[in-house]
Amino acid sequence: MDALTPAELSATAPNQVSAEAGRRRTFAIIAHPDAGKTTLTEKLLLRGGAIQLAGAVRAKGNARRTRSDWMKIEQDRGISVATSVMTFERGGLIFNLLDTPGHEDFSEDTYRTLTAVDAAVMVLDAAKGIEAQTRKLFEVCRLRDIPIITFVNKMDREARDPFELIDEIEKTLALDAAPVAWPVGRASEFAGTWDMLARHFLPVDADDRSAVALSGPDDPKLAELVGAERAAALAEEVGLAEAACPEFDLEAFRQGTLTPVFFGSALRDFGIGHLLDGLARYAPPPQSRAADARPVEPGEPALTGFVFKVQANMDPNHRDRVAFVRLCSGRLVKGMRLKQVRTGKQVPVNAPLFFFAKDRQVAEEAWPGDVVGVANHGTLRIGDTLTEGEAINFRGVPSFAPEILRHVRLEDPMLAKKLKTALAQLAEEGVVQLFRPLDGSNPVVGVVGQLQLDVLQSRLKVEYGVPAGFDDTMWQMMRWVTGEDRAALDRFATTNRRDAGEDHDGQLVAFFGSDWRRKRAEEEWPMLRFHAVREQHGLEAAKR
Repeated sequence: MDALTPAELSATAPNQVSAEAGRRRTFAIIAHPDAGKTTLTEKLLLRGGAIQLAGAVRAKGNARRTRSDWMKIEQDRGISVATSVMTFERGGLIFNLLDTPGHEDFSEDTYRTLTAVDAAVMVLDAAKGIEAQTRKLFEVCRLRDIPIITFVNKMDREARDPFELIDEIEKTLALDAAPVAWPVGRASEFAGTWDMLARHFLPVDADDRSAVALSGPDDPKLAELVGAERAAALAEEVGLAEAACPEFDLEAFRQGTLTPVFFGSALRDFGIGHLLDGLARYAPPPQSRAADARPVEPGEPALTGFVFKVQANMDPNHRDRVAFVRLCSGRLVKGMRLKQVRTGKQVPVNAPLFFFAKDRQVAEEAWPGDVVGVANHGTLRIGDTLTEGEAINFRGVPSFAPEILRHVRLEDPMLAKKLKTALAQLAEEGVVQLFRPLDGSNPVVGVVGQLQLDVLQSRLKVEYGVPAGFDDTMWQMMRWVTGEDRAALDRFATTNRRDAGEDHDGQLVAFFGSDWRRKRAEEEWPMLRFHAVREQHGLEAAKR
């Protein structure tokens, strides 16, 4: 089974919506911190013609800053702390690249972003293999059956044996691994890759179009190019790989049971074109999406989409807020009015935006698979579904109970109103979770890790001019509280005013000083449920 070309997709599509959807490849890049994810993103954009100069993560000067890391704290620390969306065209296809935070403290943003993609590129450090955060993100992809392409990065440095890496993928992730490229040499001896499917050699310093066609890995011409020793090693390794590793199978890949494995070096811009070609050929176009009433097909004429991210202050001069909407079906045209299913209100889409990190341009039209920005004045929330009128809700945009709870300490009482606005906007964005204790004490913010608090403090000061600090709370954890019995919920809230609050959406939450206290509450209130995860504006929220 092989993938269709863009021309073949258009020829076989039943309508224009299906044809345009077939041209889209919407994917995320997932990796453990320092595996080279941001550098790979830059080089993919360079290869896609979206930029003329790729910036190194730790380079100096505006001219060489990475385009995907646009926040001040990202540029200062050389890390990604927010999802960036970048769109580019290559070979007749439209690529929507969602660059996610690699640091585990921002995993919630990453989880939500993965609800908006049809495929993922998993980046592995050739010396370290599968690391903790990689495994966590893979499990999220597995829950959603997201097809994964593996890119083994940093082959120009000291690296583990490719067979060892492939074996680790198969054993650790329970995923078949089919090498579609094979490295020729390692570290300083790295000379290029052998394309296992096209059966040609790509020299490490050559352009993708400079591939050398050979009769096989034992072709004498290869020895002339890389030396007899490396050529002999390649012939032996390719023979073993073909015998021991599964062949690439497109259907198994799209079902999420097999990953094609590419090798290269993002820093040296090697193997990037091969990876992009693999994404174009193998990654699926937009697929059917689960909703509460029925599955939604991308070729349907009526527009549907959902909000998976809200970003504040992408343009600090205008204090703007933008909702990121993944389109699932139909055609979006500038000037449309869409139904916000949660509230029933009409949302005008007068200037939908395509993104290139924080840069943007107005989209005259957009199609299934595209990610567009919609101006948001506090109306749209993460998890909202937008339609042309149908009352459906897309599933699967989660919110997780935070692991750290802190009271916000305002340094200047005169800025209390400004702080309230800032926290509300950043909570809408998903930077932190915001809770208002029922007893009227200071607001509580919830985060996954300490770095999130650093980002919150930085953004409050830089973007809103509000210096703030954080104080410990008496609690170790929180849970969302639900139940069919409204009177029981009210009794719980009244009885536990000191240890309860509401989240940003008005949902009742309970705070606990220990896991023992949580278990005790579950025993004392058997008619209520205490959730560590809840669907953003999903069915449970709609019932309350």
